[in-house]
Amino acid sequence: MSLSELRQDLVTGAWIVVATGRAKRPDDFKNKKEQKPDENLADCFFCDAAKMAKPVLVYEKSEGDWTLAVIPNKYPAFDYSRKLDRRTEGPFSVVNGVGYHEVIITRDHAKHIALMSTTQVMEIVNAYQDRYLNLMNKRFVDYISIFHNHGKEAGASVSHPHSQLIAMPVIDPDVYRSLNGSDNYWHQNKECVHCVMINWEKENKKRIIFENKDFIAFCPFASRSAFEARIYPKFHAPYFERITPASKIQLAEALRIVLAKINIGLDNPPYNFFLHTAPCDGKDYPHYHWHFEIMPKTSIWAGFELSTGIEISTIEPEKAAEFLREQEI
Repeated sequence: MSLSELRQDLVTGAWIVVATGRAKRPDDFKNKKEQKPDENLADCFFCDAAKMAKPVLVYEKSEGDWTLAVIPNKYPAFDYSRKLDRRTEGPFSVVNGVGYHEVIITRDHAKHIALMSTTQVMEIVNAYQDRYLNLMNKRFVDYISIFHNHGKEAGASVSHPHSQLIAMPVIDPDVYRSLNGSDNYWHQNKECVHCVMINWEKENKKRIIFENKDFIAFCPFASRSAFEARIYPKFHAPYFERITPASKIQLAEALRIVLAKINIGLDNPPYNFFLHTAPCDGKDYPHYHWHFEIMPKTSIWAGFELSTGIEISTIEPEKAAEFLREQEI
């Protein structure tokens, strides 16, 4: 057997390396860092988010008893402005960072998504959709990025569970490559590349982590990192914001279960997850298929990854999926 295997992503064309010669056992990826109690609980700003930060959205069990709040980010990467001010500086193009930057906060300081009920996760999905629909037709908004950082190593500067939403005037490079790959495959083969992958995973079964009526979760064939997971609607759907109430509960179940399996199997590792969906720039994207991508932080990029853009995974996606499937939650 070869010491490594190069696999190509069917959508973007990017290559990854599965380093079988350096292969690790699933247990080797468990989070080894000491779990320290949060010493700043009493001073946590997010614990009073619904009262203190002029929220743009609040869900309540009853008056004053809030369960989720969406607030403007105190230190926004993008901010609303009436002018995009497109300009050049020498050979470079520049525009103002026009947009919206919001934080989606669940109330319980200690309960991250992997520990929540499906109903609680559905409330988060509801908030994603509510804010997306509210912002998608705003001036200068062409794409809305929704993402979640869990753990300091994954970029969560505040330990209180929260997601973020950034509405911006450009389409980010990762989504742009995905859109181009999907469009090229659509025109060449007259079918959705994501649907092709989903159908293959359903037939092959090696990389499936979980599935229910509407959604399937699996470790991609060309996983960019160990234990990468993706959650797709089984039906073709370009636009996340059009998700129905019936499908939202199915998505919430899939997201909760996959994150719970990662949490148990890898001992609460840091991770990021994010939404990839067709842009809201007024154009049609019938070839695209929205989905969530989950990226546990199991390694650090070094010289090879930085110089080539090729990522190295030290566990085969098939073994990672099998390990996660076996986790009882």
